[in-house]
Amino acid sequence: MKGSLHTDELMHSVMAKDVGLRTARRVSHVYVMDVPGHPRPLFITDAAINIAPSLEDKRDIIQNAIDLARILGVETPRVAVLSAVETLTPKLQSTLDAAALSKMADRGQISGGLVDGPLAFDNAINVTAAREKGIVSTVAGRADILVVPDLVAGNMLAKQLSFLAGADAAGVVLGARVPIILTSRADSERTRIASCAVAVLIARATARQTGISA
Repeated sequence: MKGSLHTDELMHSVMAKDVGLRTARRVSHVYVMDVPGHPRPLFITDAAINIAPSLEDKRDIIQNAIDLARILGVETPRVAVLSAVETLTPKLQSTLDAAALSKMADRGQISGGLVDGPLAFDNAINVTAAREKGIVSTVAGRADILVVPDLVAGNMLAKQLSFLAGADAAGVVLGARVPIILTSRADSERTRIASCAVAVLIARATARQTGISA
């Protein structure tokens, strides 16, 4: 668990090649957010680790988030790959990545969830907005996981939900050999406790899968 130090200091040790906790999968951060007035938890990724993730990085980011959502009881997570618009636009790389990731899910390169994109934030979480724009999708309007184009977008989105909408949040890093609790130095005690709880659930699920005691 991160204390009063910068994220890059902690992650440098986590990712060390000789004694670190890295695995073959890309590590990524997920915020689990309980937003007042929204009917289900939102998983926002990645808002803390990957600055400008590549298409391959985003594949792992999505898979990490799906695995977490399933551990927390979402049987078939709906994944919205976000951009500013919901149509393919060659000048917006995020729309091209979103379309590619959707097809990767169709071909089994991402498993355990439903992936669609590009979707804008409004039509990803609001059924009425999706309907008004004529979007036919199993994800639009009902997304559980919001995959942002880059760290800046994710960080802004998560903090807006926390500080303007009053959302409760838990933050955890996935893709390493153990869950890593990565909270901000400004986070409340409530957020830290929630993050610990999520990490414990991950550890227990991993223990069941591997047969190793958590």
